[in-house]
Amino acid sequence: MNLKHVVFLLSLFFFFTACQKEEILEETNENFSTEGLVEVTKHDGRPFDSGTSKHINRSFTPGPGGGVMMQAFYWDVTEGGVWWNILADKVDDWSSAGIESIWLPPATKAQGGGYSMGYDPSDYGDFGNYNQQGTVETRFGSRSELENLIDAAHGNNMKVYADIVLNHCSGGDSESNPFTGGSTWTDFTNVASGMFPRDKNHFHPNANCSNDSGVFGGFPDLAHCVPYVQDWLWKRTDGVGKYYRDVMEFDGWRFDYVKGFEPWVVSTWNYNIGGFAVGEYWDGNAATLEWWANEANSSAFDFACYYRMNDAFSQGNLSILRDADMLWKRNPFKAVTFVANHDTDIIYNHKMLAYAYILTHEGYPTIFYKDYEEWLSKERLNNLIWIHNNKATGNTTILHADNDEYLARRNGWNGNPGLIVYLNTSNSWKERWVPTNWSNKQIKDFTGHSGWYPTTQGGGWVKIQCPPNSYSVWSLNE
Repeated sequence: MNLKHVVFLLSLFFFFTACQKEEILEETNENFSTEGLVEVTKHDGRPFDSGTSKHINRSFTPGPGGGVMMQAFYWDVTEGGVWWNILADKVDDWSSAGIESIWLPPATKAQGGGYSMGYDPSDYGDFGNYNQQGTVETRFGSRSELENLIDAAHGNNMKVYADIVLNHCSGGDSESNPFTGGSTWTDFTNVASGMFPRDKNHFHPNANCSNDSGVFGGFPDLAHCVPYVQDWLWKRTDGVGKYYRDVMEFDGWRFDYVKGFEPWVVSTWNYNIGGFAVGEYWDGNAATLEWWANEANSSAFDFACYYRMNDAFSQGNLSILRDADMLWKRNPFKAVTFVANHDTDIIYNHKMLAYAYILTHEGYPTIFYKDYEEWLSKERLNNLIWIHNNKATGNTTILHADNDEYLARRNGWNGNPGLIVYLNTSNSWKERWVPTNWSNKQIKDFTGHSGWYPTTQGGGWVKIQCPPNSYSVWSLNE
């Protein structure tokens, strides 16, 4: 065989090899075509914005992807008046990790005194500085310790959100009630702080209205239809809302049990008080959550997302994440996403993958204290917080979903390239060709779970991988 034959045969070899690679790639692209992609959200790409605060210097910037909230408590936190001090020791580290805000439990005196988690409010102006309900301090500490915590958070350029219970009260004295024909525990005229004294005329039923959307247990149900109640909640300069904002220096509000009253209450509070607002409308229907958020002019916790994540990971069917309706898909600027909270902490499989989901997708993600401080890897969560703040930009396109794989793309915003997240609940490594928005660019997995550094093709396609029972997050290597 002479040299010409060798050259000819080598040419044929490389030609057929190239054709084979092209055929494989074309087959891959055909099997995973762009026709199957789901453009979930369509907007200009801007991130969730929790607003600015009059109380802090906004030199803390959450990054292109927006901010992250910390739920800074769990049910039955350490009693004895030490909780505010425990949190004050953590805010510096939380701020360094990229946490933008902290959500505190109800901070005022409740019927349960030093044992209460605050959801049975008695005196809206007693932050742990009056001797009533058997204690001076609340379960969490004194007023001065709370103020020190808020100052520490603000010193770290973090916002502080107060948990507000407006549906019901507890711990009043008994009084004769002509509206019920008996006696009710509705006499709060002697609250020690002097803030918002109230009686039978300010609960349901009364001379103005007999009921509202709902009651909670057997607690007296506060009547927002009464002008006096409105005055004390959001109109008076020395009333609840403006005192919390201007004197205690809270930056926003988490409204408890908003199913118990009409959404105009939150909307009117927001109009008069301002600040960030999120409501606990406990409903798994995304359309209902969107309705409430629009009517209340407020954000809402995305219970639809919470329940569908639980379904997807517990049933071994990640296509639920593609197909299910969620508030963040309908309106990402109203959705506060979460994996667990003080009421709902279902320990389902793949909890870290659930955090990888909410911290790479749209909305305002919340970290649960116990998950961060005790139950999960703080290092892994900090990595995901960094990814959220720096890479999770733009609207969302779902690339693929089946029982054990889920891939989605954030399409970038304002010069930031966005990312691709890959979830894998199987017991083996997975690889998949995906279409990116990047041509001839090297990418990497910012979680460190994969050591690949692939380069995208001219058309943007690239093969990425994900380890078993884990996740990877890909973006430009820059």
